[in-house]
Amino acid sequence: MTNKNQSRERILKAATRLFHLNGYHATGLNQIIKESGAPKGSLYHHFPNGKEQLAIEAIQISASRIAAEIKDHLNTIEDPLEAFQHHIDVIAKRFDNIEDEDSLTIVPFGLIASETALVNENMRMVCEDTFLYWENLYKEKLLANGYSDEQATNISTTLNALIEGGVTLSLTQKYSGPLNRVGQMLPLLLKK
Repeated sequence: MTNKNQSRERILKAATRLFHLNGYHATGLNQIIKESGAPKGSLYHHFPNGKEQLAIEAIQISASRIAAEIKDHLNTIEDPLEAFQHHIDVIAKRFDNIEDEDSLTIVPFGLIASETALVNENMRMVCEDTFLYWENLYKEKLLANGYSDEQATNISTTLNALIEGGVTLSLTQKYSGPLNRVGQMLPLLLKK
């Protein structure tokens, strides 16, 4: 990797972390530059559209990382109930050590989506695409296990909303309890 690419990656990594921890509006470009250790000019060289471009790319990176995790959880366990419970359990465990800021950069990102959806159409669309992508992963698992298209669609949307809501509550309460309760309620949701 060239120095140019390393500088870009450092900026993007710092921005991703800060957006997750502080939100979009509370994260400044100077803060990103300081944390990344990159020269100020390199930020605009690599990200000519500034903060919005950084946020969109940060969302896309997080979306891909989370999607890879979802696929891993759903593909390693055959039974959909057990697979979804495992998936939620892995997310919930991150809240057992809430002081580890880096562990929270792979949790779903409903907070940044809600913060920007009404004021930035480009970011709203990226978040919408991300949520639909995750829902389709859930839906594929359900379809493969005999659920109808309508059931799979409804359950995957509900599951995504429950996980995002559980993450918000777990962040607020600083523990995994809300997400654990979501996992406990899945048998009711997955009834055919």
